[in-house]
Amino acid sequence: MGKAKGFLKEFKEFAMKGNVIDLAVGVIIGGAFQKIVSSLVSDVVMPLIGLITGDISFADKFFVFGCEENEVYATADAAIAAGKNVLTYGNFLDAVINFLIMAFVIFLFIKGINALKNSAKKEEPVAQEAPATTKICPYCKSEIAIDATRCPHCTSEIAG
Repeated sequence: MGKAKGFLKEFKEFAMKGNVIDLAVGVIIGGAFQKIVSSLVSDVVMPLIGLITGDISFADKFFVFGCEENEVYATADAAIAAGKNVLTYGNFLDAVINFLIMAFVIFLFIKGINALKNSAKKEEPVAQEAPATTKICPYCKSEIAIDATRCPHCTSEIAG
């Protein structure tokens, strides 16, 4: 029983660490953000790309292995149903394109958020250097007042 309590106490300490909770919040927000980005890609960006490319659908692209010359399949599903080995490279291309678009959209979001953060920060005033109040004696190299005409250390006369 003592080991179980110790285990539960250790688990509670682990689960309540700040970075674990931050990670959990990040995962939840990331899931919601993923839905927003997916909707943006599928509902806004892909229709525009379809308009530009003339509705080319990569998902319809496939290659049937071991197909006779007279065998023609309208869809990859039809070829699979006929027992053929099918390489659906169109699905892969579709996934790559979706990934690239999604990555670009996320890049733009992050860039915009960073720009907002940077514009919200107030520029810190640059500290101005105080005017010099001392100078170095050219004879004994001691530090003396800037308006001194004689060095208090070596008693040399200091020119202007």
